[in-house]
Amino acid sequence: MNFILIAVIVLGAIGLIAAIVLFAASKKFAVYEDPRIAQVGEVLPGANCGGCGFPGCSGMADALVKGADAGSIDGLSCPVGGAEVMGKVADLLGMAIANSEPMVAVVRCNGTCEHRAKIAEYAGLRTCAAMHACGAGETACGFGCLGCGDCEAACQFDAIKVNPETGIPEVDEEKCTSCGACVKACPRGIIELRKKGPKGRRVYVSCVNKDKGPAAMKACEVSCIGCGKCEKECSFGAITVENNLAYIDHTKCRLCRKCEKVCPKHAIVAVNFPAPKPKPEAPASPETPEKSETNSRKEAQA
Repeated sequence: MNFILIAVIVLGAIGLIAAIVLFAASKKFAVYEDPRIAQVGEVLPGANCGGCGFPGCSGMADALVKGADAGSIDGLSCPVGGAEVMGKVADLLGMAIANSEPMVAVVRCNGTCEHRAKIAEYAGLRTCAAMHACGAGETACGFGCLGCGDCEAACQFDAIKVNPETGIPEVDEEKCTSCGACVKACPRGIIELRKKGPKGRRVYVSCVNKDKGPAAMKACEVSCIGCGKCEKECSFGAITVENNLAYIDHTKCRLCRKCEKVCPKHAIVAVNFPAPKPKPEAPASPETPEKSETNSRKEAQA
């Protein structure tokens, strides 16, 4: 009986000593976390998409709190939550934020099956990354979309789908949160984030082919050939031609669409603009009395 009592006392003493040691260690090595981080984390959407530049929403919340302590959270933005969520975060932290223009993903390739002939058959792993690693793909264009859907698989918001008829991904503007997951997933850098624009209107070069004109035309009917006509036509300095490829800077573009009209290959795309109104037919000119009399005589003679 004494042995049992001694064992209980010894075990109790060991447990007490261990508890004291753990308590002392937790106090000494405790990491303080600002309670505002958890509060901001609850406001954020929890998508953990990485579009903000941080590994997840918790990292974004930590950066926002640190930015608030430094005096500014400008430059930090949640693409999924948008202005509404960032407004709530700003109110929570007692900060003011600058309004940022909404962005949207844009697929810069118009090389559909109709415009870009298939010249080979790929039988490997059906992903864009694998096909790109093997070479140009199934067409002669080594820059264009491969159509395997890596971007579609990367999107958590069901905002981008590969059209089975054209083989080109299409973006649903209403669902796109501009998180940038599709941009990272594309091995050829075809997808980019651009300003959504007023009423969703945008103008961009739907091509990334950097081959010289003859080679580009042979690969795709609607490829940019780097002729520079659009660059000369632009009055706002929004277009540059580099490495045989034109590019429109969406921060400078004024949506005048003059570049679209002069492009000989129709590589420049204008989105969400109203259809041009049909030109009214010119009214028939009224006949003069002399013409009417002449016509009457001819009819009588006939």
